[in-house]
Amino acid sequence: MAAGLRRIVPSVALACLLYAMAGLPIARAAASIAQYGTPKYPDGFTHFDYVNPDAPKGGTLMLANNGASFDKFNPLSLRGVAAPRIGELMFETLITNSSDEPNSAYGLLADDIRIAPDGLSVTFHLNPAARFSNGDKLRATDVKYSYDTLTGKHGSPAFKVAFQDIVKLDVLDDSTVRFTFSRRNGDLPYIAGGLPIFSPKWGQRPDGSRVEFDQLAFEQPITTGPYLIDQYSPGRDISYKRDPHYWGKDLPTRRGMYNFDRIVLKLYNDDVARLEAFKAGEFDAVSENRARNWVRSYTGERFDDGEIIKQAFPNHNGANVQAFYMNLRRPLFLDLRVRRALNLAFDFEWANRMLFYKNYERLQSYFMNTDFQATGSPSPEELKLLKPLRKELDPSIFGPVQLQSVTTPPHSLRDNLRQARELLAQAGWTYRDGALRNAAGEPFRFELLDTGSALMQQVASVYQRNLQKLGITLTFRSTDSALYQQRIDNFNFDMTTLVMPAVQVPGTEEIGRWGSKAADTPGSDNVLGLKSHAVDVLTDAVASAHTLKDLETATHALDRVLIGGCYIVPHWYSSKFNVAYRRTLGHPASPPLYYQAESWIVSSWWDAAGQSTASVK
Repeated sequence: MAAGLRRIVPSVALACLLYAMAGLPIARAAASIAQYGTPKYPDGFTHFDYVNPDAPKGGTLMLANNGASFDKFNPLSLRGVAAPRIGELMFETLITNSSDEPNSAYGLLADDIRIAPDGLSVTFHLNPAARFSNGDKLRATDVKYSYDTLTGKHGSPAFKVAFQDIVKLDVLDDSTVRFTFSRRNGDLPYIAGGLPIFSPKWGQRPDGSRVEFDQLAFEQPITTGPYLIDQYSPGRDISYKRDPHYWGKDLPTRRGMYNFDRIVLKLYNDDVARLEAFKAGEFDAVSENRARNWVRSYTGERFDDGEIIKQAFPNHNGANVQAFYMNLRRPLFLDLRVRRALNLAFDFEWANRMLFYKNYERLQSYFMNTDFQATGSPSPEELKLLKPLRKELDPSIFGPVQLQSVTTPPHSLRDNLRQARELLAQAGWTYRDGALRNAAGEPFRFELLDTGSALMQQVASVYQRNLQKLGITLTFRSTDSALYQQRIDNFNFDMTTLVMPAVQVPGTEEIGRWGSKAADTPGSDNVLGLKSHAVDVLTDAVASAHTLKDLETATHALDRVLIGGCYIVPHWYSSKFNVAYRRTLGHPASPPLYYQAESWIVSSWWDAAGQSTASVK
């Protein structure tokens, strides 16, 4: 997910980081901030336009969750697997984003935001109504405790990466905190405001001693969010109940949201079992990301009689960076020619035709479906950034942006593999004794790590067969989600299937994803292990851009360098969410511009038994 906290921070904090923009801050004190122009919603607004402010409260929402188990309630530490959706349902932040604009944030735990004229600090005043689930008032010292804990030795190391430009947090009075920054960067007030807040009493024993933060397991979190944990069984399910004393229910950033009395997550480790359970009525809604399933399996009597509704909801999200990621810590992948060859062996057109019913498009950019995607040849402004780095960059980066290989006529897989063989030979790999070997006689072989989805196994098996034609041996290693996460966090893999969540407007998270400092930090988003001075310069340019034009120039240049480096084998993307749901669920007439389907269901839908299933005021 973003800002170096992809698998760690709760989604509310994540959203603040995802939608942060790089630009000059505006000195102001208000309940909202925007990097460019003004926020869409003025002070005193009553609710976001994309929610139903009068949505009825009540009922139970049953959902499925991929993954066999969880072993803790703490989503903010590195060890273990946290309970599903616990971050977005229980942990809140100082500010929250609006889902119909990409660059604004509004007060949540804070009711006033003041960015210093020099851009080197931001001050938050806490909402006097804010309360923890145990009834305690939220105080400035609680914010500092949360910050100190997450950036200390017991918090996930990724928080240190995310907050590396925060010099200190000062408590000014009982209700006011100030974050001071090491440099002027319009991203930083959003990152500071995205700090997850929790009580110092979480993990405190009756005798006054404390469970270390990274050892917290099934101790009930003491937080400010709208839900509490009700019941749980680590291998089966977890249910959350709406806090009847939730402090924020009437906030404009919360009105019409979190409408269900209970939200139950059932655990499934198998896509087929999950689909059959849905059709049998064991849960209420599902966002289906398998095109084959959507076309062929979401059929039957319940669909025909309208008990279950199929609907494709559009979205304007940037595309997730889904791909086979190479681990550059492995010497096998250090040669650009090798990485290019591995890209040429992937046949997207076959997969789209045979597996996806032509529902997807090929991923061509690290910022696909946004204005930050590089196109054509570098502009003069981009060349100003790229030319000083010329000695480090492949010459192709200075020409038209590289597109992924295709196999549609007049192109073919055979031609692509021929090019791949030539590149491998140039890199010192030749076919002899039944395998592709280097000068030392070592065979070209590597392992692809995945959580074992049936679809990905099909895609990987075709990729495996194409590589075999080159003399390369690919071994497919399937593991459960917990072990997979552990291996990814510790960079113990050769190649892996990974989805890096999209950012609508790039910012500091690019440093965490591709920057050299994050490459050796366990649990960081730099899964690739990429260490490149040129990339470091360009990610810094993205994070420190002063205008929207500067930001576009920096991201275009960064995109060209990442694409040209062939560090991943890009997969595919879609600009819609396929959702099947029971007709007893209600939802706003239109989704917001930027959202994730199941988070939208959790946050904005309601129990509509006996009511219209789509209404909004």
